[in-house]
Amino acid sequence: MAVYLAKEKIEEIFAEYAGDAKNTGSTEGQIAFFTYRIQQLSEHLQRHRKDHSSRKALLSLVGQRRRHLAYLQKKDLNGYRALIAKLGIRK
Repeated sequence: MAVYLAKEKIEEIFAEYAGDAKNTGSTEGQIAFFTYRIQQLSEHLQRHRKDHSSRKALLSLVGQRRRHLAYLQKKDLNGYRALIAKLGIRK
């Protein structure tokens, strides 16, 4: 399942977490975007349990987010802690 997001939603995510809607390369913005897509795919997979291509995409996104979180944790520990608290992940 290809996830097509409205441009406004993408800009909203990056504006909130990266500081600017045009700053799509920031680590915090990428992590927030991956989290949003993971939530959308999780909801989809609850309804469509046999959609294996979406399950593979979900696992890929989880891995990318994990790598970005590890990078952020090494570079900015306080920013990492603030971001996971704001997103509600790794409780």
